[in-house]
Amino acid sequence: MKKRIFIAVLGLIVLIAILAGIKATQIGAMVARGKKMVPPPETVTTATVRSELWENALTAVGSLTAVQGVTVAADLAGKVVQIDFESGSQVRKGDILVRQDTSSEEAQLPGAEAQATQALTVRERDAKMLPKKIVSQADYDAAVAAYEQARSQANNIRTTIAKKTIRAPFNGRLGIRQVNLGQMLKEGDAIVTLQSLDPIYVDFSLPQQEIGRLHRDLPVRVTSDALPGVASQGRITAMNPLVDADTRNVKLQATMENRGERLRPGMFVNVAVGLPTRQQVLVIPATGVLYAPYGDSVFVIVDDTEHKGGKVLRQQFVRLGEKRGDFVAVTSGVRVGEEIVSTGAFKLRNGQAVVVDNRLAPPFKLAPKPENN
Repeated sequence: MKKRIFIAVLGLIVLIAILAGIKATQIGAMVARGKKMVPPPETVTTATVRSELWENALTAVGSLTAVQGVTVAADLAGKVVQIDFESGSQVRKGDILVRQDTSSEEAQLPGAEAQATQALTVRERDAKMLPKKIVSQADYDAAVAAYEQARSQANNIRTTIAKKTIRAPFNGRLGIRQVNLGQMLKEGDAIVTLQSLDPIYVDFSLPQQEIGRLHRDLPVRVTSDALPGVASQGRITAMNPLVDADTRNVKLQATMENRGERLRPGMFVNVAVGLPTRQQVLVIPATGVLYAPYGDSVFVIVDDTEHKGGKVLRQQFVRLGEKRGDFVAVTSGVRVGEEIVSTGAFKLRNGQAVVVDNRLAPPFKLAPKPENN
C-alpha cells in the first residue's frame, strides 16, 4: 500500500516538473521575441529650420480712446419738447439734438428787445442834445447805462434760448439716447454720448529702457481678440515727457485710421511698435516645441545609424525667442536646414523610429487668419 502511494506521488512530481519546464520554455521564448521585437515607426510631419529677417517690434497692451468724446448734457434746467436724433446715428457739428421748453423766455424776449430799442433811442437823442447843453452829462451817462442794461437783458434771454437748443459740439457718432420727450432735465443731466471714431487714439506704455529707440512717427500695428485677423496701422503721435515713477514706464499715444469704425473707445488691443532695424532669426513652427518646466525641446530627424536606412528622433533642447503667428524664433539649439517634427511632439520619445508624411501637415503662416471669422 505504501509503495503504491509513493509511486503515485513520484509520478505527480514528475508531471508537475515536466509542465513547469514546458511553461518556462514558452516564457523564455516570449521574452526573447520581445527583446528582438522593434515597434513600428511613428508617422510624423516635419518642417525645416530656416533663417528669416524679422522686423524688430516692441509689444504692449493698449487701450483705445476717442480723439474727441463727450457726454452731451443739459446746460440749464428745462423740459424736453423735441428730440432730433436717433441713437447710434452720425451727426455733424452744429446739428440740433434736443430742444427744451423756451416758451417763457420767448415770451419775455419781445419786451426786453422793446426796452433795449427805447433805451437806444433815448441814448441817441441825448447824444445829440449833450453838445448843446440841453441835457447834462449825468443824464447822458444814465441813458447810456440804461441802454447797456436793456441790451444785456435781451442778450441774456437769447443766450438762455440758445442754451436750451442743444447741438452737437463736433462731428461724430452718437450713443444710446438717455432722455425722453416731456422729461424734466436738471443742469448737467446726460442726454447722449458723442464719440469721434475716425481717427482714433491708442494709449500704451513701454519700459523706460526703450526710450532711446522711440520717437514720433514710428509705425504701430494694432490687433484685437475681438476682431481676429484684422490689423490696423498707425503711427506714434505723442510721447509723455514724464516716466511713471511707480512702473518706470513711459506712456505713448498713437493715432490709427478707423474708417470702418470697428475699433471702439475702451477696447483693449495688442500693440506692436515697428523699429527701423531688422534681425536675422531662425524660425520653426511653434507646434513643434515640446514645452516642459525643465526646458523646451524639439525632435530633430536624423538617419538611423544602428540599422540600415530609416529615420529616428533626436531630442534637442532649445532656447526660444519671440513668437509671431504660427512661428517661434530659436536663439540656440538648432541649425539652418535641420528637419524637425512640426506637430505631435508630446507623444514622441528620444531615439524613436519615424516615417515622414507631410500630406496632412498644416500650413504655417506669420499672419494666420481663422477660417471661421
